[in-house]
Amino acid sequence: MTSQISSDFSYAGLLAAAVVFLAFSRTVIKAFKGRNSIPRTGRLPPQDGIVKVAKIFVHPIKSCRGTSVERVKYTEEGLENDRFWCVIDAETHKVITAREAPKLVLIRPLIQTDSSSSPGEGSLVVTFPDDAGYETFTVPLRPSAATLKTWTMLTDIIMWSPDPAMDGYICPTSIEGSISPSDIMSRYIGKPVHLVYKGPAQRASRATYEFPDLKSFAHYQDMYPMMMLSEENLAVVEEEARPLVGKQGVGEKWKDATVKVERFRPNIVFRGAGAFGEDDWEEISIGSKGAPSITLVSKTARCLLPNVDPDTGIKDAAVPYKVMMKFRKGIDPADKMKPCFGCNGVPKGEGEMKVGDTVYVKKMW
Repeated sequence: MTSQISSDFSYAGLLAAAVVFLAFSRTVIKAFKGRNSIPRTGRLPPQDGIVKVAKIFVHPIKSCRGTSVERVKYTEEGLENDRFWCVIDAETHKVITAREAPKLVLIRPLIQTDSSSSPGEGSLVVTFPDDAGYETFTVPLRPSAATLKTWTMLTDIIMWSPDPAMDGYICPTSIEGSISPSDIMSRYIGKPVHLVYKGPAQRASRATYEFPDLKSFAHYQDMYPMMMLSEENLAVVEEEARPLVGKQGVGEKWKDATVKVERFRPNIVFRGAGAFGEDDWEEISIGSKGAPSITLVSKTARCLLPNVDPDTGIKDAAVPYKVMMKFRKGIDPADKMKPCFGCNGVPKGEGEMKVGDTVYVKKMW
């Protein structure tokens, strides 16, 4: 009898201890959920002066060709003139990207300003491939309030479901009787579309795993104001692709072909950090230590868009997506089934950067 009571008491004690331990574990997990759960690498930041800005790209129209610039201003919503425009389905008002229409990457929007122009003034000259047979057209780079009053406003533009709808103005023809930019785009893409300019309503970025309370806004970028990466990453993808030639859709050309950085549509390309060095950074500034901080709020999870050749508009069967799936999957804890390449950045103020600027790493993971 005494033995049975003792056994029951021991079992009850163990059960109570297990319940307490489980509750404690849940509390710890909850407390560390989000950015605090990211493992710290223990690596030291690169020495000042080692990492530089190698290239800067502005993409005026989402999914169309980017423009390499030497200098650019930026705000908390991204680079000046970057992705203020996009193309949407005329019926559903869903954003059309090069994921669905690879030919978009061959459209070249050229920014034209002069030294006498006021900030925001200028033109966006949109050209098509020489053999396409479509007319070049020009629209205001940053339409004035008076101009926008004459344009049709939409408030139900969708990029990602179930994210909230965005606003935008349909760009009409600037010359009475001439074909509109939307009509030209429709003929080129092969379906009715509209060319739209971002409206005044702020578009909130999603919170990230690392920053669950993130407060950030963007225009027609995929989600965050900036995307940045190290150019050394490209050589690693090439090295990983070589042994796969002839397998899983990796074509013969990848025996010696190079992967262009334009495939990844970055805003800022670094040099000197080493391959995927940006993975370890949490906060940087560019140009000086006193410049506005840029927080790297998440890794950039990739879709098949980088498979589209920016020079031909042809989608590759495997490179770089399938190659990256072999060694870059699971990097982002919020999207472990996609490969990551680069990081998403959120500036904490307004500033200016140029090619050759030093990148200062203020905080590491």
